[in-house]
Amino acid sequence: MRSVRARKLINALVTLACGSCLLAALVPLLSTLWLVVSHGVAGLSFDFFTHLPAPVGEAGGGVGNSILGTILIVGIACAIGLPFGIGAGVFLAERGDGRFGRVVRFTAEVLAGVPSIVVGIVAYDLVVRPMGHFSALAGGVALALLMVPTLARGTEELVRLVPNTLREAALALGVPAWRTSLSVVLRTALGGILTAIILAVGRAAGETAPLLFTALNNAYWNVRPDQPTGTLTVQMFNYAISPYEDWHQKAWSTALVLLLLIGGLNLLARFLTRKSYKAG
Repeated sequence: MRSVRARKLINALVTLACGSCLLAALVPLLSTLWLVVSHGVAGLSFDFFTHLPAPVGEAGGGVGNSILGTILIVGIACAIGLPFGIGAGVFLAERGDGRFGRVVRFTAEVLAGVPSIVVGIVAYDLVVRPMGHFSALAGGVALALLMVPTLARGTEELVRLVPNTLREAALALGVPAWRTSLSVVLRTALGGILTAIILAVGRAAGETAPLLFTALNNAYWNVRPDQPTGTLTVQMFNYAISPYEDWHQKAWSTALVLLLLIGGLNLLARFLTRKSYKAG
């Protein structure tokens, strides 16, 4: 009886501690969300999503070009970073026990800790200087460098969770090792990998410092990857440091739009994951 009471007491204490940690994590998260929503929703309108920024000192305008630019640059980053990041993660999980695998894993860990502004300077030297001007391509390269280590380590851990019995069953049926990794292992870990992709895209879409050195900004519509391009984060930064109250309001609204964009990507990933599981 004494041991049972002790176990129940310990269970209650641990449950209380876990609940307290959850509350400590939710309070700043919910307060931040409430602050952004309460300040930003007042500035949302159809014109805000479709119009260009207004000239300095004038009221009105929107962030339509920045939304388009963010989608363009993040799309370029995904086109570059996703194959390298996911491929590196699968390699580390399946064949990463050798010396080369340890080097790749160590490199990913080092890159994950590099400040984003340093990555922006590297992308400036590798892309902007040879091109001779800022561009969306340079911004995409900078964001891809930030995405790769997150994707590599996340994919590695998720692929390692796939039971070896699935691999052995596929190999026993005569399926080549490369096809086993693509058709069996990746498909099994798809839900977790999509979550890792969302985390990487969320981090990339929320970065400002690398884009100041690469994509710079553009107050006009632009779909060319070789030209300076406006983004939500840089536009929000410019609005926030301005002396105009109307621009401060637009900074809050821009932050809300960025949150909605990332949240929409998260919902899309969950929908696609559920659909793929039902199809399987």
